[in-house]
Amino acid sequence: MTTGAQTPHPVRPRRSRLATALPLGVAAWLVLEVWLLTMVAGASNGLVVLLVLVAGLVLGSVVVKRAGRRAFKSLTETLQQQQNGAAPAPGPNSEGNGLMMLAGLLLIIPGLVSDALGLLLLVPPVQKAVSRYAERTFERKLREATRGPLGDAFQQARIHRPDGKVVQGEVIRDEPGSGSGDHTPEGPRPPLTR
Repeated sequence: MTTGAQTPHPVRPRRSRLATALPLGVAAWLVLEVWLLTMVAGASNGLVVLLVLVAGLVLGSVVVKRAGRRAFKSLTETLQQQQNGAAPAPGPNSEGNGLMMLAGLLLIIPGLVSDALGLLLLVPPVQKAVSRYAERTFERKLREATRGPLGDAFQQARIHRPDGKVVQGEVIRDEPGSGSGDHTPEGPRPPLTR
């Protein structure tokens, strides 16, 4: 039995620009890699291409292994400092491990463009520039996220005691020039949990 009313068709959500551009970018990158490898094979021979691919695999593996060892050493040093009660000091090995790992993975991936990008990421000034750019982008995205309705939740998640325990509640600061230091806010306070 029909009533004559048409059922609405479900509206498909719009795809983001990244979801549309990423597959196209990966496909274009793969085509470029294959084209460059065939150009190098045509200019020299297949043995040179094979040697380039094997050299990228070996160098990438060495870089990934070195970055992993540096990260593990940094982690164990930090854990030892925390067990001794000292505040962990950032060492020279604590930065750049992620970019070195990415450089190694790019070197492992067969292709000349990925090898060039991987070698470029191994250069310290490039690592610092990429790291600063990524940090600024992350901080900007975090600020944008905290402006929305979840901003208070992000702020509450950052309240930590020095021993690592999270204290639920809110921070109430006395404003300068408000008179006595025993100013109490209006309204109930949430209970403190330990």
